[in-house]
Amino acid sequence: MNTAPLPSTPHVVVVMGVAGTGKTTIGPLLAAELGVPYAEGDDFHPPANIAKMSAGTPLDDDDRRPWLDAIGAWAHGRAGRGGVVSSSALKRVYRDRLRAGAPDAVFLHLTGDRALIEERMADRTGHFMPTALLDSQFATLQPLQADEAGVSVDVSGTPEEITQRAVAALRRLDT
Repeated sequence: MNTAPLPSTPHVVVVMGVAGTGKTTIGPLLAAELGVPYAEGDDFHPPANIAKMSAGTPLDDDDRRPWLDAIGAWAHGRAGRGGVVSSSALKRVYRDRLRAGAPDAVFLHLTGDRALIEERMADRTGHFMPTALLDSQFATLQPLQADEAGVSVDVSGTPEEITQRAVAALRRLDT
């Protein structure tokens, strides 16, 4: 893999997408490729959120606010130094809240076929997000808009292939 950093000041990249797109897999690979730290977005959830999702209950906006603020604070602390953090960031308002804390953050939206994502979710172990919540995730998803700094990358292929597509797409943001 190419380990050259992105040109200009390193970005904080928020790896976003519905559950099962590979945020936790691609995030660390991308961070390693860019030479910056990675933070797992799920680690910012308070215990009540994890309990709610483990029970198959989707989070509401009130549940998400402290989680988004904690991620935004981490990203703000990495401003100018770069970093990668995962967050579903499914709605524009969630991304706006993250940008309020970290205005220079860019988003990497991992996208893919629902059947592929469900298959990957079914294969993983030890995760609190059940496949039953996938429909609610897709219903909530608002893809990146033209005025949002970010790129979309398809999740078909190996993690390494996805990471290379992500690095190439992020480099294009700086040109």
